[in-house]
Amino acid sequence: MKNFINFKTPGVIEIGIDAIKKLGEKVESLGGKKVFIITDEGIEKAGILKKVKKPLEEKGYDVGYYTKVIPEPPIDKIQEIVDVVKEGGFDLLVGLGGGSSLDVTKVVSVMVTNEGEIEDYIGTDKVEKPGLPKVLIPTTSGTGSEATPIAVLTDVKEELKKGVVSPYLFADVALVDPCLTLTVPPKITANTGMDALIHAIEAFIAKKSNVFTDSIAIQAIKLISSNLRTAVTEGDNLEARYNMSLGSLMAGVAFANAGVGAVHALAYPLGGQFHLPHGMANTLMLRYVMEYNIVSRIEKFTKIAEAMGEKVAGLSIREAAQKALDAMIYLAEDIGVPTKLRQVNIPKDAIPKLAEAGIKVTRLLSNNPRKLTLEDIKTIYTNAW
Repeated sequence: MKNFINFKTPGVIEIGIDAIKKLGEKVESLGGKKVFIITDEGIEKAGILKKVKKPLEEKGYDVGYYTKVIPEPPIDKIQEIVDVVKEGGFDLLVGLGGGSSLDVTKVVSVMVTNEGEIEDYIGTDKVEKPGLPKVLIPTTSGTGSEATPIAVLTDVKEELKKGVVSPYLFADVALVDPCLTLTVPPKITANTGMDALIHAIEAFIAKKSNVFTDSIAIQAIKLISSNLRTAVTEGDNLEARYNMSLGSLMAGVAFANAGVGAVHALAYPLGGQFHLPHGMANTLMLRYVMEYNIVSRIEKFTKIAEAMGEKVAGLSIREAAQKALDAMIYLAEDIGVPTKLRQVNIPKDAIPKLAEAGIKVTRLLSNNPRKLTLEDIKTIYTNAW
């Protein structure tokens, strides 16, 4: 019986066509004077950085930028950005790009105002003071990072992803413009879209789920499952892109409060050891973790099946729940995201090391609806191979 619900979101969320035109007024509302944009080279080459700088320069803001964020950002690259921000006297950050750029922006914001090393803040609620004000602008429909208090970085030495979790990582403004996703290539659209779907699914069945997160997560599942195929095959379809942006945002809000579980926990070592894109790594684990979880949330799985467009009338509860698993995998296969470890050349003899790393991701495993032992995790990886 749950009698206490805590629900948090970014300070302001805005989504809409050409939403970035409001960036200048949002920065003004936060009192920023010198703005620093954190992004990657791809965003700069695509001309998106220029589009985002324009409304800031029109209002006379002094704008600096960093364009060297890489996927699965290493912990040891954060300090160099912190130093640039401090030396330049920048007082407001704009994170622009996929989850890596947004996560880096969140961590940099608090490292500027908190003493110590980044390793001091790995874990939950270890950040002592608020960071610099930040506006987060996603250019993919996947991570939901614009809506979460979580930043995931890569520990290169341990070959494992690690998270900083703090309410101080929430965006002051999450500004979501679907137009920025129109040029995202099909493969990235597919991987990030599956990531968003899995956020919603895991939030829906998580131990920490509640009536608020359930209603948001199930709507996100509907939006993503009914628009992802079109977004992948018709990248310039603005309606599909808008719905994917909204679905990803809603999934982010849901898992910011309910959390995720074993799919993400077991995907982390795949990213850390084999450098797979996060959405792909999650998809590789999806079917096999959900087969393990289904008995603990069987009624919710029937609702997932319905949300994904499966007909469940006249079926037993077990048959209806199975439809959810089928729908997840059909979607992944339709858009070309691998569902087996061997498809991405991960050797079977890597499983023991993967399992040893996965069992360490206790923050996420503790939120999974069904407890996992080391042997359970080895079995899941083996099934996924």
